[in-house]
Amino acid sequence: MGVTKVTRNFQLTLPKDVREMEKVNVGDKFIVTVENSDIVMKKLEGKLIERSFGSWGKGKLGVEFSRKIRDEAEEREKGFEKG
Repeated sequence: MGVTKVTRNFQLTLPKDVREMEKVNVGDKFIVTVENSDIVMKKLEGKLIERSFGSWGKGKLGVEFSRKIRDEAEEREKGFEKG
């Protein structure tokens, strides 16, 4: 586990050991969420919507939560395209 810092452009560099352990490559996409005040990054493998159905526990409806995550990811991608 390494330490990283946020640059003035709000970018992060993943530490080498993390990149190697998780086989992170240039162009890989991540979803970034907040869970209980923690920032969580998860590497996307394949299409998000296909992976998401039925993967959440009690209290969250799979379809509704999948749509929420998909919509948030699409909005973030639009922001990347502009900047």
